[in-house]
Amino acid sequence: MSNNIQAVCASCNAVNRIDPNRLGQTPVCGKCRRPLIPAEPIQTNDEGLQKQIARSGLPVLVDFFAEWCGPCKMMAPQLSQAARMLAPSVVVLKVDTDQSQIAGAQLRIQSVPTLALFSGGREVDRVSGAMSANDIASWVRSRL
Repeated sequence: MSNNIQAVCASCNAVNRIDPNRLGQTPVCGKCRRPLIPAEPIQTNDEGLQKQIARSGLPVLVDFFAEWCGPCKMMAPQLSQAARMLAPSVVVLKVDTDQSQIAGAQLRIQSVPTLALFSGGREVDRVSGAMSANDIASWVRSRL
């Protein structure tokens, strides 16, 4: 029996199998050859979000934001720093709720910024409001 985990490519949404011991070696997607789990937030849409949540063997942290949102803009660099702190064990996504309205509606996102953490295809927890990088990383680690 294989201990490989599934990792969904942030660039092309291809599902890859990878040895968890190789996560720190910057694995690349077998289809598009781009980094499989970049140490930065990945902007995605409804389809990409659903595939990541459903198929990723890694926890998925999602920042639901809007371009017009001041606190969202203030938190963006903090989320980038948190993504570097959490890599490669957590996939960090960004979803614009104005562009990806299906995800926002299905998940009942009522305010932005909202961070939602998913593991094993299920929502583990969520928090609304801007946070520092250290607070984001601590919150994620405490929930996993």
